[in-house]
Amino acid sequence: MTAYSLLPGYGVSSNLAYSAFSPAPVPSPIGGVVQGSLMVTTNAIGAIPARFMGLSYEKIAMSYSYFHPSNRDLIALFRCLGNGVLRIGGGSVDHVLWMATGSGTHAQVTPANIEALAGFLRATGWMCLYGVNLATSTPALAAEEVAYAVATLGPSLLGIEIGNEPDGYGLAGQFFTGNWTFQDFLARWNLFRAAIIQAAPHTPFTGPVTAGGNHITGWTLPFGQSVTPSEITLLTQHYYRANGASPGSTASLLISPDAQLSADLKTLNAGAQQLGTPYRITECNSFYGGGAAGVSDSYASSLWAIDFLFDAALGGATGVNMHGGGNGPGYTPISDDSGGVIEARPEYYGLLFFSLAGPGTLLATQLSAGSADATAYTVRSASGGLNVIVVNKDTQNLTLAIDTNQNIRTATLQIMTGPGLAATSGVTIQGATVNRDGSFAPAKPGKLPLTGTQTTCSIPALSAGLISIT
Repeated sequence: MTAYSLLPGYGVSSNLAYSAFSPAPVPSPIGGVVQGSLMVTTNAIGAIPARFMGLSYEKIAMSYSYFHPSNRDLIALFRCLGNGVLRIGGGSVDHVLWMATGSGTHAQVTPANIEALAGFLRATGWMCLYGVNLATSTPALAAEEVAYAVATLGPSLLGIEIGNEPDGYGLAGQFFTGNWTFQDFLARWNLFRAAIIQAAPHTPFTGPVTAGGNHITGWTLPFGQSVTPSEITLLTQHYYRANGASPGSTASLLISPDAQLSADLKTLNAGAQQLGTPYRITECNSFYGGGAAGVSDSYASSLWAIDFLFDAALGGATGVNMHGGGNGPGYTPISDDSGGVIEARPEYYGLLFFSLAGPGTLLATQLSAGSADATAYTVRSASGGLNVIVVNKDTQNLTLAIDTNQNIRTATLQIMTGPGLAATSGVTIQGATVNRDGSFAPAKPGKLPLTGTQTTCSIPALSAGLISIT
């Protein structure tokens, strides 16, 4: 039984093909080894819900046929990640205007663009968070656009975002420089929402699409308190580790624990529970400003992405949307040029490896790794199988004695590796790369030794391992 067959409903078997050869041998460590132990407990500490995985793109991407049912390469790459949520928004959302009879230039979104998006979503099986212009549009135009989007996207629409990062509208050089408060935003948001509801009465809304974590208590949660659960279906927040232009935005910073993220997630989770509204990180990535060249597009981002996604899930988020698009030297899981896919970048491999653990219940996992810099997470599937991910960010190999607290019938290991933290290519999962067309044929998982509730395995230096247990 392969790791993928342990995940009911994963739904991407057409894009993932294992080699017909016998299971791959479990790699033996070369170099220094740290002996460690891992215990999976029965204590549930969170969950990875369905459609946790997500990607985020600038709205302007709609205007050059990127999200189109004919973009087979992009569709296949989305499907490899399982069932997810595409978020259309970003800074361009407040510059793009709805034109019902427009020509479809890069400053407009037209009915044809929305129809193309609908076809793309049907082909991928993904849902959509759809953003509309709050800063430079009008309530009437927004209402007309949303009414068309609601009718066209149908069940693929998860929610409507009004604006993008409104907590920054009053900053120098922005839309309402020096003359913008939370109350101004709330009044304008309500004005747009009222017009939209009149045109499309059953529209689901999300918000407030806030930028900085330092604005959670001043914008995000007050917004949730100012509207009712019947008015929004999802509380939304953005996250970036630091400024990509800062010399301190290094690989070592990226893969190190972020105490501020932990605090922000705790605040968001407590506030969302009090409000009775779930929350989602609808735009995020390594470093803002497009990322840090040589870091955000390196193998370090593969390892970081896995930890970040699990941190968000453990922090109560219902999902995460990794921002991307284009072919710059910074962040994007999938690079593209004018709508054509170029490649799956290192960060994509981290997203894919995380997705292989599948949705399910997160169990408390006790990792003892001595001096090694490593993290571990366990997902229990609906069928009772365990998928344990270990991220070894150390330059030493890690050999683990694992106790699963349940009798083991099968145990297999898959490994994600890269040439080094700074490498911008050469990342593999079970020796295989993800091709531009979404094809991906990893070797079969290696078999692990079994003794009752226990097994052992080695996780090489600077790698991630997925131990699948039935």
